[in-house]
Parts: sequence; C-alpha cells; structure tokens
Amino acid sequence: MNQHRNQANPGSSRNAIREMTLLSLFTAIIILMACTPIGLIDLPLIKATILHVPVIIGAILLGPKKGIFLGAVFGITSVVKNTMVPSLLAFAFSPLIPVPGASRGSLWALVISMVPRMLIGLVAWVVYALLSRLLGKKLHGRTISMAVAAVAGAITNTALVMGLIYLLFQDAYALANNLPVAQVSAAIMAVVAGNGIPEAIAAAVLVPAVGLPLQKVLSKGFSS
Repeated sequence: MNQHRNQANPGSSRNAIREMTLLSLFTAIIILMACTPIGLIDLPLIKATILHVPVIIGAILLGPKKGIFLGAVFGITSVVKNTMVPSLLAFAFSPLIPVPGASRGSLWALVISMVPRMLIGLVAWVVYALLSRLLGKKLHGRTISMAVAAVAGAITNTALVMGLIYLLFQDAYALANNLPVAQVSAAIMAVVAGNGIPEAIAAAVLVPAVGLPLQKVLSKGFSS
C-alpha cells in the first residue's frame, strides 16, 4: 500500500527526503558547533551561544515540529558541554553538577537546558509565519520577517533561561557568585543585557543571510 502511495505521489516522497536531509544537516551543524568554541563560548560566568541560529533557521524552513526537535538537540548539547566543561553556572544546566550549598545536582537543570531551547524554534516559526502573512513573500518582507523571528527566538532563549535560573536557583546563584540574594535580579539582568543583546543581533543578521538563500534553493527544489 505504501509503495503504491509513493509511486502515485513521487513529489511528496522527494520533499520528505529533502526535509529529512536538511534536518539531519542542521542537527549535525548544532552538534559540531557545540563541540567548538563557536557554538558555546566559555565565559567566566556562563556560556554565550549562537546555537539558536541553526535552530531558528531550521524552524523557519522546516516547520515548528522540526524546530522543536532542533531545539532539543541544542538543549542536549548544553547539558553535555556544561557537564564536561563546567562554568560557574553549570549546575543550572546539568543535573550532574552539584548545586552550590548542596551535595548533588538538581533535575531542574534539565528543565532549564531543554525547555527554553525547544521553544526557540516554535516562537521563531510563529513570528515568521505571522509576519510573512502581513509583509508578503517578496524579498524585503521575508528578510524583515526572518530578522524579527530571529530576535524573538534569541530573546526566548535568553529570557527563559535566565528567568528560570532566577526562579529555581536564586540562592545557589548568589552563593556561586558571592552575591547577596537581593542583588541576584540585577546580576541576572546584566547577563541578559550583556549576552542576550549580542546574541539577538547576531541572530538577526545571520538568520536572513543564511535562511533566504536556503529558502530560495528549497523552493525551487520542492517545485521541481
């Protein structure tokens, strides 16, 4: 039965193969970037990242479900990197790193590592889909839609990660950084501004620069 369906609709089968190939490519790119200083940049306090960029591009080109999958890959690489090369805040990203003031790690670290990253693709896809309807499919409209979607995805990552750290690990954050608990919110906002703004700007530039040519190639391929 499936063979007859594939023979009756060979175009659909080709499109599915192209999408799976592209999904595999984006997955490999995320893993490769995570294994180099390019993807997760080691800073004294936290690891800055541009791994949200392939997640956002993948979500825009392949849809929200595959965007969520790519975000999950990002999250897994974050757990592994923070376990293998821990920073001061590694306890917030890996359950295998002891929380300051405790003798073991916390499973909440998996929530921080996974959930915000899985939402990057979903948020970026929703924003792009809405804006592309409003601005149209011409080049300038798609460029603006991709740039805004990229910023939305980047902000989703930074705001949710740091917000969850504040909610779940406020005392541990203060202890790890030798801060009074009352100053934690200001310190986290400084990280959001210091890391989040450059990450959002990088996404706004890179996503259209890479996404638009890929979108053109894929649209030609899918229509052939």
